[in-house]
Amino acid sequence: MTQSMPPKGFSTTWGFILATIGGAVGLGNIWGFPVIAGENGGGAFILMYFIFVICFSVPAVIAMILIGRRGGHSPVASTRELALAEGHSANWKYLGWIALAVAFLALSFFSVVAGWVLVYLVKAVAGVFTGMAVAESKQVFAEVRNDVGGMIFWHGLFMLMTIFIVARGVRDGVEMAARLMMPLLFITLIILVIYAALTAEFARAFEFMFYPDFSLINIDVMLLALGQAFFSLSVGGGGILAYGAYLSRSASIPHAALAVATANVSVDMLAGLAIFPIVFAYGLETAAGPGLLFESLPIAFGQMPAGRFFGSLFFLLVFFAALSTSISMLESVVSRLVEYKRGSRVFVATFAGGLIWLFGLGSVFSFNIWSDFKPLAFINLLREATVFRIVDFVTVNVLVLISAFFICIFSGWIMSEQATQDELNIKNVYVFRAWRIVMRYLAPGAIATIFILGLRS
Repeated sequence: MTQSMPPKGFSTTWGFILATIGGAVGLGNIWGFPVIAGENGGGAFILMYFIFVICFSVPAVIAMILIGRRGGHSPVASTRELALAEGHSANWKYLGWIALAVAFLALSFFSVVAGWVLVYLVKAVAGVFTGMAVAESKQVFAEVRNDVGGMIFWHGLFMLMTIFIVARGVRDGVEMAARLMMPLLFITLIILVIYAALTAEFARAFEFMFYPDFSLINIDVMLLALGQAFFSLSVGGGGILAYGAYLSRSASIPHAALAVATANVSVDMLAGLAIFPIVFAYGLETAAGPGLLFESLPIAFGQMPAGRFFGSLFFLLVFFAALSTSISMLESVVSRLVEYKRGSRVFVATFAGGLIWLFGLGSVFSFNIWSDFKPLAFINLLREATVFRIVDFVTVNVLVLISAFFICIFSGWIMSEQATQDELNIKNVYVFRAWRIVMRYLAPGAIATIFILGLRS
């Protein structure tokens, strides 16, 4: 089969940065980060998270953009061609395949959760949360998960939105959507933070986030912060690798990576400042886990002044974050398929998205008709896991870490020093050497530690 030329890229570096920010900013920032920070000491966790983002995540994002732009194709073709150019095995293409597997599997269950977000957005707009009590909130969430037809519909609707945008191409679809959604996401988040600042508990939330209790820093908190630093910036996924192929040769990769990381961390902090004052003001638990988004916060929105408006705004924010991430996931898969002249981009995006939607039905059924189905009960670690939990675990705890590990190895050992310096154009030799040391030794060691200890827990 004949591979096509590299596709038309982003029109500007700013377009690339916005799209890449969209790919990195997702439910993990708006929902996951406050939950994990709340469960692990607030400021203690956030301090370690800051350190690990600077030391590991930014260098890893630089590596992913580097591989993507240097290769100029999909993650699979780029890793293959770059390895061959350096005299190494073409089997490095399997690194690209692992990254695409991450995107495919993650989107299959991610879109199910995003479907819940759409349901709650509609409920917030309709004023369903007004006066809602704890028992009622739990019942509403249970009804959403038990509604098989509804789950299939909202999962499918979210995938259709993602397919529509990706099918339009890089500039007219991915970039245009990012230019619209990312500013709206930040504006919405800032409005929510301003509102939270007017509550009596904003100072308490600020202290919780930015005044660390150093006694709470232990090995578990450090490992969680390290894992979140990689996960939050989508290190190991196919999105940034794919987007890198669309970046102009004149753009600075380190500057672009730093901009993406800064925006991503800013969303994390703003999300915390928007959510924690509400949590404290209405007596919710900072360690409420996933139920914080779909059970606890609706109760707060139902009690607060103008709660219908701010609840709607909040779930609109979460929707923007989810959709921008799903676009990058699907684009990475589509980028591989369009390398083969076997149909239009519209057909390829529809085919790939439809296949992901179909695979995602296993996750849909995990919350209702398959809730008692534990296919890997013979494995002690997964004996109680549904299909949803299995796909989640394999993707996040195994494939993402394997992909991230070998991305570091590939950029640090397989690609030559000359090739990486030509692409990165880092003037300060000590900064460049520090980046190489992180990619060759420190980041792989950190990822391996997370992987090994994660499997033992």
